[in-house]
Amino acid sequence: MEASGLNRSVSFSYTEFILLPFPGVTFYRQILVVPVFVAYSLILVLNLLIPFTVWWERSLHAPMYILIGLLLTVNVISTTTVIPQMLLSFLGQNRISLSSCLAQMFFVYSAIMFKSLVFLLMAFDRFVAVCHPLRYYDIISKNTFLQMWAAGLARNCILVSLVVFLASRVQYCKSNLIQNFVCEYVVLLSLACGDVSRAQLVGLLVRTVVTVSDVTILLVCYLRVLHVALKIAVGSRRHKALRTCGMHLLVALTVYSCGFLSSILYKAEESISPDSQNLSSIIYFLFPAALNPVIYGLGVNEIKDCLVKKLMANIWGQQALVSRVVR
Repeated sequence: MEASGLNRSVSFSYTEFILLPFPGVTFYRQILVVPVFVAYSLILVLNLLIPFTVWWERSLHAPMYILIGLLLTVNVISTTTVIPQMLLSFLGQNRISLSSCLAQMFFVYSAIMFKSLVFLLMAFDRFVAVCHPLRYYDIISKNTFLQMWAAGLARNCILVSLVVFLASRVQYCKSNLIQNFVCEYVVLLSLACGDVSRAQLVGLLVRTVVTVSDVTILLVCYLRVLHVALKIAVGSRRHKALRTCGMHLLVALTVYSCGFLSSILYKAEESISPDSQNLSSIIYFLFPAALNPVIYGLGVNEIKDCLVKKLMANIWGQQALVSRVVR
């Protein structure tokens, strides 16, 4: 069996792997099902509530609110790609085929890069709204967003497909035990035979280039917004611009920081235990997904008002129904 130039001398390769999350917590692993399932359920509810509100309320059909809804929808997709498999692993159903592993890798990395694309579009939207308010509806048009979406999605699809393709062409003969709950590119390559330096270098370059370029564009946009808001805007307009952009920047930096921490811990695999790496992965997938809807639900007044209005309408509707039944 010849996979590629990466490995020509090895004839055996595992086609099935065993996911072993938190290998140092063997006895208590099944107990972890309860807190993880509760956290996952809360994330689903919180992240679906705002997108449904944005879709239902016509007053929220503006680019900024639509992007917030998309971001939270991606949170649902990314956690659903990972958490159910992790729960099954805790319960002993921890075997996964190489094709399923690669498919999971594709969807996880696609969701991560999709989030980065949404952050960029949010930054561009706020940049135009604050720096060019009179031309906002001319610049932020349907065609502009479609073109930006198309360019961003093409970039993401090409880069993620490249990484997954390289992982599929490697032969795995060292072990089929993945001491994690997700098929990470770095972890999977550590089980490969032969020289995988080229595949590792491509993966590192993709992650570095995407992160550095996206974070740089993000910071440039928000620094420009900050400069204009402090220089030109006054009163409530300045406060709203700083508050909105501050929330967007906080959410973006939280996601990037968690990803950076997870990458550092994976690079220090010799000095960091697998349990610590698993914990960093859980923080990366769960913490931003739990924090984002809280920030936007409480921080964006328009969304908060719609949520409160719907909640009060449901409460009054239930009370009216009860009163009819009593009568």
